[in-house]
Amino acid sequence: MREQRVIGFPQSEALTRRELVITQGTIDCCRYAMTNGVSLNVAGGTHHAFADRGEGFCLLNDFAVAANYLLHERMVSRILIVDLDVHQGNGTASIFAKEPRVFTFSMHGRHNYPFHKERSGLDVPLEDRLEDEGYLALLRGHLPDLLDRHKPELVFFLSGVDILATDQFGKLGVTRDGCRKRDEFVFSQLHARGIPCVVAMGGGYSKDIRIIVDAHCATFKAARGIFID
Repeated sequence: MREQRVIGFPQSEALTRRELVITQGTIDCCRYAMTNGVSLNVAGGTHHAFADRGEGFCLLNDFAVAANYLLHERMVSRILIVDLDVHQGNGTASIFAKEPRVFTFSMHGRHNYPFHKERSGLDVPLEDRLEDEGYLALLRGHLPDLLDRHKPELVFFLSGVDILATDQFGKLGVTRDGCRKRDEFVFSQLHARGIPCVVAMGGGYSKDIRIIVDAHCATFKAARGIFID
């Protein structure tokens, strides 16, 4: 029962099957992105799952499984995980804490879940009610340098839309335009360097589900506009 409370879901065969499908989808996205530049999973971003346990509505860590698959198969040797969900990817940070081939970068709410943060390769804590200009300035100040220093051969991008001011749990003040600019910036930086990108949707908890759907659709449109059109 305690394990179920920590995960947030009752354990079931259907839940396990769902998590396996999501994780396989992210692995499949890796193969596609390495050929076509970008690929997006309509789910995924289960970054609170640790190597030995689930947490925070996450049972399996799809980015971690996919990254380890790529390393095991020697498809790549350097990976960057860009986690821009409003919550720190604590499970991801823990899993790769001693793996030099995977660098974890997380921009997340300082006062948001999880309240015990793990140590990512680079953590950028965000103050409550941070708006577009300040958010984008921090992203622009860190991401290009990380890409140039670590030279990843593939990037995982967690594009959570819980950074929006409308989000019930996010505590930030980012507009939908700011969220779109975030995605466009990430994609443009990767495209300019020829780095393939695998995207998972991550969180989004605005009361009006149309806001969540529109923001996620904007991520897909940004990826298409930069990598394909």
